[in-house]
Amino acid sequence: MLSRTRTATLVPGAVATVLAAAMVPLLGTPAGAASYGTPTISLSAAYLSGAVGATGDPAVTVTVAQSGADASALTVAASASTKTSVAATGDVTVTGTGGTRTLTVAPRARGYADLTVKVTGLGGKTATKTLHFAASAAVTHAADTRYTTGSSDASAAVDVGGGYMVVADDESNVLRLYRRDGSGAPVRTWDIGSKAGASSEIDIEAGTRAGGTIYWTGSMGNNKDGEVKADRSTLFATTVTGSGADTQLTVSGYYEGLRADLIAWDKANGNRYGFAAGAASGEIPKAVDGFNAEGMEFAPGSTSTAYIGFRAPLVPPASGGKALLVPVTNLDKLVGGKPNTSVHATFGTPVTLDLGGLSVRDIRRNAAGQYLILAGSWAADDNSDPYALYSWDGSAGSAPVRLLDLPTSDPGAWEAIVDVPDLTAAGARTQLMTDNGAADLYGDGKEAKDLSHPEWQKSRSTWFTLSG
Repeated sequence: MLSRTRTATLVPGAVATVLAAAMVPLLGTPAGAASYGTPTISLSAAYLSGAVGATGDPAVTVTVAQSGADASALTVAASASTKTSVAATGDVTVTGTGGTRTLTVAPRARGYADLTVKVTGLGGKTATKTLHFAASAAVTHAADTRYTTGSSDASAAVDVGGGYMVVADDESNVLRLYRRDGSGAPVRTWDIGSKAGASSEIDIEAGTRAGGTIYWTGSMGNNKDGEVKADRSTLFATTVTGSGADTQLTVSGYYEGLRADLIAWDKANGNRYGFAAGAASGEIPKAVDGFNAEGMEFAPGSTSTAYIGFRAPLVPPASGGKALLVPVTNLDKLVGGKPNTSVHATFGTPVTLDLGGLSVRDIRRNAAGQYLILAGSWAADDNSDPYALYSWDGSAGSAPVRLLDLPTSDPGAWEAIVDVPDLTAAGARTQLMTDNGAADLYGDGKEAKDLSHPEWQKSRSTWFTLSG
C-alpha cells in the first residue's frame, strides 16, 4: 500500500502570526525587558520634622529595589508637594546610590507638607511613598542647634561619653539615649516607671552622675492643678554600663520619701522656707512660695551629698528673692534598693544664691568642681521671662557670676545643662536643652506634647560659648 503525506494548509492570517513570532529575535526587542518588576520603596519613617535654616536636621532612610535590576540603576526623588511654600520638591535632597538612600528636607517656612517620594526603575516603572513633613520656624543660633525627636519635654540631661547623652522627660517615665551632635530619634529608650515603683508620671526634672550611677528625681511638687501626686516624689538611681552608643541603664533602687523628709525637716526648723504650705493640697507648684525642685548636683568633692535646687520657693518668697539649694547628705543611701522606711534623708546647711531674682532650673558640676547654674523664673510663663547662665564654685560663701543671658524669642523653656566644660578655657562651650512641650512648633495651635506623631515632637539643644 502506498503511504500518503498530508500537507497543512494555512490561512493567510495564521501565516502572518507564525512569521511575526519567528521574526521577534531578529527585530532587536531588548532581551529580558518583560522581566523587570515594579520597583519597591519604603521609608524608615512616614513622618519627619525639620526646622527652617537648621543644620543637621533629621533624615529618613529610603530603601528601594527592583527585580531584574541592580539597585544602583534606580533613581529616587521627590515628585510632588502639597504645600510648596513649606517645602518644594527642589528642597528635598536624596544621597546614596545603592538600595539604601538618605533623604533630607530643607524647609522654606513653618508648617506642614506631604511630599511624594518616587523611585523610577528600569523599563520606566515607578512606585511612590508619602512622607508627612512638618517644619518649625528658624531659631537664634541655628548653626549650633540640634533637635532630639520622639519627645518634646526634655527636662534633664546627663552626658554618658562618646558624644552621647541620656535625656529625661517630665511628661513620661522614659529615658532616651541621643547623639549630642546630631538631630533625630533616640538610639535607645528605657521605660523605667514600674521598675522605679511608679504607676504614673514621675515628673523627672533633674539628674546627676557619680561614677557608674545616675541619680534622678521628680519635681516633688503638686501637679499644675494643685493635686498631690505621690509618684512625683520618686528619687531613683540607674546603673550605667557601657558608654556612648553602647550605653545601657538599669534601675538599681528608688526612694519615695524625699518630699516628706524635706517638709518634716523644714517644720522642725521653724517652717523657714514654707515647704508644708507650698506643698499643701490645692497649691500650685510654680508660684513664688510654691514647692518645686528642678535641679540636683553633688556638692564639691562628694558622691553622697547632693544639692537639691528649687524652682520654688524663692527666699524670701517675693520678687528679688534668692534661689535655694538644700543639701541631702546621704543621697547614695536612699536608693540602695527597694524603699526602706527605716532610712530617711538627712540634710546639711541650706545655701541661698543671688541669681538676680531667678531660681534654679538646673545645676551641673564638672570634675574640676566648677558649677554652671541655669536660672529661670519660678513662674509658668516660660517664654516671656528671662533666663541666664551663672558660674559658681560650689561654696556657700561665694557669689555666683552671671555669664550670659539666654535667648527667649524662640519656643521652649531652657531646662537642662548637659555637661560643664573647663570654665577657664578660652572659647569654652556648653550644651543646653529646652522643654518644648507647651510650644506651638508648626503654627497649627497644637502644643508639641499633644502632637500625635512622636517624630514631630522635639526638644532643642544649643551650644553656647561661655568665654572669649
